[in-house]
Amino acid sequence: MSAHHDEQQDIENAKHFWNKGGKWLFAGLVAAALGYLGHVVYQNHLQSKNENAALMAMKAQQSGDAAQLAALQQQFDGTAAAAQATLSAAAQAFDKGNYDEAAKAYRWVLAHQKDELFQAIAVQNLANVHLQQKQYDEALKVLATPLAAAFASLADEGRGDVFAAQGKGAEAKKAYQAALDKLGEDAPQREALQLKVAQF
Repeated sequence: MSAHHDEQQDIENAKHFWNKGGKWLFAGLVAAALGYLGHVVYQNHLQSKNENAALMAMKAQQSGDAAQLAALQQQFDGTAAAAQATLSAAAQAFDKGNYDEAAKAYRWVLAHQKDELFQAIAVQNLANVHLQQKQYDEALKVLATPLAAAFASLADEGRGDVFAAQGKGAEAKKAYQAALDKLGEDAPQREALQLKVAQF
């Protein structure tokens, strides 16, 4: 009789708990479990995607095939692997004097990769492409692209290079000095910038 009473009491307690908010606690636990499961599945998907992108990028870089690079860009838009392969292709095009092709690749990185480092690399190199083509206004427009504070000195140095190429010594010196002022005392590029400032 006592066991039956205890069992009935447990049932009543469970009903009371359920009606007083237990169902919401249960729903919260289920939601948390589903959220965690979704997070794990998403992370696994990202890892798989990044691994596939890296493999495809390696093949595209080794072959130098523009069609493979285009497929990589389309299938794995926004991945670091696609950005790295595109930057590599741009550098190769630049070295061969294919400036329009290089510019197109750097613009793709700017449009499709939001990582601050990749953005800074693309801005600096695209400006250099325009500088080689003597398209000074275009170079300055590119260098006006907002960059993270850690890379702001690169844009200033780029502006200095453009002004120097135009024979605008005062503007070049001012831009180089601005770049120098943004660098830490132990930055490896300080010496090169100091030499540029000293030219004017």
